[in-house]
Amino acid sequence: MAKTVLSRFVNTDYIVDRKPESEGAEVLKGGKQKHGRVIVYTDGGCDPNPGVGGWAAVLLYKDRRKELSGAEPCSTNNRMELTAAIEALRALKRPCAVEMHTDSEYLRKGITVWLPNWKRRGWKRNTGSLKNADLWKELDDLAQRHDIQWQWVEGHAGIPENERCDILARNAIFKLKQASVPGTK
Repeated sequence: MAKTVLSRFVNTDYIVDRKPESEGAEVLKGGKQKHGRVIVYTDGGCDPNPGVGGWAAVLLYKDRRKELSGAEPCSTNNRMELTAAIEALRALKRPCAVEMHTDSEYLRKGITVWLPNWKRRGWKRNTGSLKNADLWKELDDLAQRHDIQWQWVEGHAGIPENERCDILARNAIFKLKQASVPGTK
């Protein structure tokens, strides 16, 4: 599946603390060191579903902010929700404590409730194949590096960073659609 990434990094500052690992870094479970707490908001969607998909993430660390977004020509809402979380975790340069906010119950329940059973069954559901297994595997690998608290937030409820993600994802969809129409570049 082709992936187009738009406005990947708005701010080029590292999102994590640059202290050397020996200087006062807290230790996470499994002996990993963490470098600060990062607050992340994510969103994804398609127009139509399935169809052109967009994803976005806003990462906040101390006084730093990073906005990421991208689009794919053929996707689903669920794939874009997963992609937003994956891209947010990819942006972290070191192990961190992460507070991950999503308005997707599919994403939150998938990573916190259903994932252990899928892994035990060889990445399958008890009723058969697992959709988006490629993204679930990637998200699981990235999540192992961090100490993540997954928080559900109500979508379109006026939460500023969640609303910002929605705008970024919709803009990514719009830009990709415009780029695919001859004469609109």
